[in-house]
Amino acid sequence: MSTGSGLIMCCSCRRRRLFGGAPTLLRCRLTGGAFLARASSPLRNGRWPLIGRHSVEADMNSVSQATSGSGDSSAHCVLFCAKGKDQPLPLDQVRRPTDPNQLLWVDIEGDSAPLIEAAATRLELNESILGHLLQLRSTPSVRNYADVVMIQVVAVTHPGQLEFSGALLAIVAGPGFVLSLHHQPIAFIQALRQREHGQTRLGALKDSAFSASLLDWQLDSYFEAVSDFEREVERLEEAVLKGVQDEDTRALSRLRRGASRLRRMLAPHRVVFASLARPDFRPGDEPESVQHFTRLDEHFERVMDAVENARELVIGSFDLYTNQILLRTNRAMRLLTFATVVIGVQTVVAGVLGMNFDAPFFQTETVGFAAALGLMVLLTAAAAWWGKRRQWF
Repeated sequence: MSTGSGLIMCCSCRRRRLFGGAPTLLRCRLTGGAFLARASSPLRNGRWPLIGRHSVEADMNSVSQATSGSGDSSAHCVLFCAKGKDQPLPLDQVRRPTDPNQLLWVDIEGDSAPLIEAAATRLELNESILGHLLQLRSTPSVRNYADVVMIQVVAVTHPGQLEFSGALLAIVAGPGFVLSLHHQPIAFIQALRQREHGQTRLGALKDSAFSASLLDWQLDSYFEAVSDFEREVERLEEAVLKGVQDEDTRALSRLRRGASRLRRMLAPHRVVFASLARPDFRPGDEPESVQHFTRLDEHFERVMDAVENARELVIGSFDLYTNQILLRTNRAMRLLTFATVVIGVQTVVAGVLGMNFDAPFFQTETVGFAAALGLMVLLTAAAAWWGKRRQWF
């Protein structure tokens, strides 16, 4: 009787359980299905251990059918060669390259558990890495597993209107291979797929160099978001200067939320890029790999400065908006003051003419009334001409 340990998975709910020792009768908590588990190694010839009359998980042939699409999930596998003979592969033919002139890239889009587990099996990843891949978290992190490194970052997506959201990206790099996993489409991943066709010679790159390239693209997504943000700021400032923007501050509030959102998404990456750049992270790496990650850390600092500058742009836009309101208020107050002075002069004239003295002028009747009215109109016209000349309104 075997005394080893193994891993089983319910074929109905895909719930995995570790077991060991003698044959054990287990029951799935979700489906209620019972099955007899025998201790064995977790994987044997690309299959999960047999349970009763059928396997707990589909074999690699059935999983390979999912590479063309399992719901919204898909796998893209390419074996790059330094000699320029790149080769797309189905997932069931993927394995760690042994040729130093080759680099394998497996990109999985979606959250299909069978697809992720199949890729982990073919790349000989341990259960700890598989567990993290199946349950990606939004917090950026880096983990070192001897010869394999797992990095989790967040790329920014921005459909427009200052709506920034995060796309989780996990990168697992080991000797001769790089696995990338993301649950939703990422623009730079699609661009990289479309750019590399045929004779790319990317096989000359080490796994660390290719991982650094993916991380560099991820940081560039924040640069693109900041560029869109700056365009929105420019449009708002033009509207303010032209007087099109009213006193509604919703546009400024949207800018403020967008800048804060970008900073909250980017700032937690500091620990990731700082860890990669430290010499104690992977002491055995070649100096070239250390240089790649050091430059990444510098790139991160530049992106962080750009995001911080975006917040300063919001403050500058608010100052411009406030100054424009003050200018409009000042113009309105000058106009009101001018009108008050003119009306005051006319009131003085009307008050003088309204005094009940027995003077010849007050006996002119209609002629005197017309003369007084003409005088007030003349004074008003003269004051308006003078104020216009002095640009008081």
